[in-house]
Amino acid sequence: MLERLEWLIGDENIAKLKTKTVLIVGLGGVGGYVVTALARSGIEHFIIVDHDIVDITNLNRQIIATNSTIGKLKVDVTNDLLHDINNKIIIDKKPLFLTLENIDEVFSQKIDFVIDACDTIKTKEAIINMCLNKKIKFISAMGTGNRMDPSQLEITDITKTNNDPLARIIRKWYKDNKIKEKVIVACSREVPKKNGNKIGSNSFVPASCGLLIASYVIKTFINE
Repeated sequence: MLERLEWLIGDENIAKLKTKTVLIVGLGGVGGYVVTALARSGIEHFIIVDHDIVDITNLNRQIIATNSTIGKLKVDVTNDLLHDINNKIIIDKKPLFLTLENIDEVFSQKIDFVIDACDTIKTKEAIINMCLNKKIKFISAMGTGNRMDPSQLEITDITKTNNDPLARIIRKWYKDNKIKEKVIVACSREVPKKNGNKIGSNSFVPASCGLLIASYVIKTFINE
């Protein structure tokens, strides 16, 4: 199934990717596209974390959301989709909300890369801290809501972000805690539309962010 990718990156890199374990926290608009792109790129071991179920409001942007999956756990839907792509994939499903109380359990096994695609600030901070302490490569997705231009997405250091309210909070936490290591994020330079307390979304900005992250992960593994 990976013949065309092999033409691009070589069989040695395909073999390398098959040995990697990737943890993904959050299987929504961003995380769903990350995990499916990685599955199509040769990754064969995933730990997927999400406590939520597919909702009708997810249909406009989440790759796992269809009328037939509404009401099902996102980890179960993702599990089925990944196995439909590649039945050799090994998946550790964790239908839970990641907190300081259970994060040690989630990180108890070998992990080569962590993707934070969740929405909760405290969870993001806990993931970043854990990855830095354990020296695990990671990337954290910032906000994609209320934006319309996927071309303004970029991979950057948290200290270089702008126009993103979520990144501003993480950046302040980073500085307040005097963290010295780099924290790599996927972030948009686009100023989000003011929409009161509502967070609008579309099919293309979260998806583009997920694919950008997947590209970063694969290139990181290849360049090791």
